[in-house]
Amino acid sequence: MMELRGPVHIVGIGGMHMSAIAQLLHERGERVQGSDLEPSALTRNLEAMGVRVFTEHAAENLGDARSVAATAAVGDDNPEIAEARRRGLPVLGRAEVVAGLMEGKRVIAVAGSHGKTTTTSLIAFILS
Repeated sequence: MMELRGPVHIVGIGGMHMSAIAQLLHERGERVQGSDLEPSALTRNLEAMGVRVFTEHAAENLGDARSVAATAAVGDDNPEIAEARRRGLPVLGRAEVVAGLMEGKRVIAVAGSHGKTTTTSLIAFILS
């Protein structure tokens, strides 16, 4: 499984999933930065933690990144993705990143149409 190597650049860092990934990586001590077209409460929270957030997509945003994580909302024509591929950097999607973060850990997945939040809360309570 391919792993993110820091510094990590996250394309679409302002999304719910990608911002959570950025926070986890930052808390693990990785140097994280990213870009998103729209500033939000999530990006402001990341900035308050010390994560650099760009509000445009540009090849130069990658800086000295050694790997890139990208939301599914951006395509290969994104200038940051194109630059990462030109440099030969690994570009991972959200599922690949989450799989890497969870490798070697026990995982409980909760799925379905109704009751996920309640079930997850009960599991968290039981395990705490």
